[in-house]
Amino acid sequence: MFGGIFGFMPIAGFWMLPLAILVLSVDIPFARRLRRRVEVWWGRRKQNKTKLH
Repeated sequence: MFGGIFGFMPIAGFWMLPLAILVLSVDIPFARRLRRRVEVWWGRRKQNKTKLH
């Protein structure tokens, strides 16, 4: 409930989470692994879409 109160705010909103993970991935191994997993998932997703069309 506390997080929902501030979720609409432009600075502390939930839309900033991907950007924060991207910035933190430079220094924090956990964030780096998470970013890499998303990159691999996104690449496979795009590759599968191009094969279907």
